[in-house]
Amino acid sequence: MSAAETAETAEVEPEPTVTERELATQPDCWRRAERDARTAHAGGLADALPRPGERVAVTGCGTSWFVAQSYAALREAAGQGETDAFAASAFPVARGYDRVVAITRSGTTTEVLELLAALRARRSAVPVLVLTADPASPVLRAARHVVVLDYADERSVVQTRFATTALAFLRAALAAAGPLPPGVRPLAEAADDAELALGQPLDAAVVSAEQWTFLGEGWSHGLALEAALKLREAAGAWTEAYPAMEYRHGPIAVAAPGRVVWPLGAVPRGLADEVRRTGALLVPGDALDPMARLVRAQRLAVAVAAARGLDPDRPRHLTRSVVLPEGTA
Repeated sequence: MSAAETAETAEVEPEPTVTERELATQPDCWRRAERDARTAHAGGLADALPRPGERVAVTGCGTSWFVAQSYAALREAAGQGETDAFAASAFPVARGYDRVVAITRSGTTTEVLELLAALRARRSAVPVLVLTADPASPVLRAARHVVVLDYADERSVVQTRFATTALAFLRAALAAAGPLPPGVRPLAEAADDAELALGQPLDAAVVSAEQWTFLGEGWSHGLALEAALKLREAAGAWTEAYPAMEYRHGPIAVAAPGRVVWPLGAVPRGLADEVRRTGALLVPGDALDPMARLVRAQRLAVAVAAARGLDPDRPRHLTRSVVLPEGTA
């Protein structure tokens, strides 16, 4: 066979999906978000960012809610103030907070816009900071202070880079206001770790598993929830997520050969041995930042979708933003 014939019959690598191309840009997005956060802290948005000691609520829907949970845990662990996270549809509007942070990629999500309207209608209005990706979205008219991360916007229905870039911005803003919790490294190192996560091969046994459970501790629990959601959205997969210490309290019953347990944070003492006794595959911990481990899980979601003949750019039953008809929210 000639060289030309060999080239013709060689397997052609498929073109990367939109989701793959977007998630691969995350290290650069995080680095830019860090610069934006430092500028905001020193400039015109200094009064809009949560201040140390304030009681803050963070909100969003779906992926943005999980980002809110991660940021809330990170802020409290940093000692910068009591911080709660709520799905926008379950936000306790009557509760008193010094500031609300809302995260919405599209800025069109019904529950978020209705929540912001309810907060404005309160007798004593609470300051609101919104993070979004679209500079022309309705949310810019719904809040006084808006951070537009348009360089992290996405064509994909499945969120990857906007979510992590929003968290990167908030994480960097925390670092600008005071020290991060012990063990949480500078965002620049997390971006370097994300580049490593993008280049490392995925374990074939992890890709071919029938079920995946993600675990997290503290701020990495929100990331574990998000990792599980990516697999559900992109691949229609059976995935679960729990606080790592809660895993023994029932969920470990589903562990079995052909199933995966994947910690995004530290592994509690003794848990690794318990998982191995079930026959499940435990993804070993490493030194990568939890946000970088989420990037690896995003890649897994794309790989599992491909293995199942699904298109991660066209997830079943999902749209880029949930906009409900009037009267149905």
